[in-house]
Amino acid sequence: MKKIVPILLILAAVLVLGCAQQQAQEEQKIKLVEKGVLTVGSDIAYPPFEYTDEKTGKYTGFDIDLMTEIAKRLGLEVKFVNTAWDGIIPGLQAHKYDVICSAMTITEERKKQVDFSDPYFEAKQVILTRADDKSINSAQDLAGKVVAVQQGTTGDFAAQRLIDEKGIKIVEIKRFEGTPEALMAVQKGDADAAIIDNFVAYLAVKENPKVYRVVEDPAFPPEYYGIAVNKDNPELLKAINQALKEIKEDGTYDKIYKKWFGE
Repeated sequence: MKKIVPILLILAAVLVLGCAQQQAQEEQKIKLVEKGVLTVGSDIAYPPFEYTDEKTGKYTGFDIDLMTEIAKRLGLEVKFVNTAWDGIIPGLQAHKYDVICSAMTITEERKKQVDFSDPYFEAKQVILTRADDKSINSAQDLAGKVVAVQQGTTGDFAAQRLIDEKGIKIVEIKRFEGTPEALMAVQKGDADAAIIDNFVAYLAVKENPKVYRVVEDPAFPPEYYGIAVNKDNPELLKAINQALKEIKEDGTYDKIYKKWFGE
């Protein structure tokens, strides 16, 4: 027995060393802008997914909580970089941050530029119009109207498809840098309606029930959000997918979802 114990200790040490070396090798394969930090690009003006808390001045929202948890699972700190939407993919490609998490819909066009994680959220486009405007009750009713969108979003693409594919004669698509500006255009009467993600629209109605109302239409199919990663960083994508899988399986995802969207 005296001889066996030292041998077992040696084997255990070798095993621990082997695991440590394997982990170190995996960490080396994951490319990070800053060592020990997962840097996240996000257009932080899109509540309830990402926005700045007026009281604390801190970034908050569903995506913020999700990425904070993912970074924790990867043994990394997390840092968010507030980035304008129209430059968010070029910023990732320029390695200004490691990933994008910004309620970004997975599309075939975007997949040509970046890789996406497994889907983490299902949404769809809806029409947001003024509460006192009863003339818009479907996508067809946008004919002869001015429609506001955030430039380069799937709401923008959906509005254009209504013209190109459905033949709906929208007078003008007003494109804004951010969703808040598109919502303000509707409120002020500079646009008749906006096309935006459903959860953002319903939050706007909840906060301003006398200002806005939502119109849903089957012309807008379901969409799925993904975390974007550079194509030259497959190990990071693999690690994020694994963390996302664990978060969904152990109930953490449900807790974050309930916090921001209820049951």
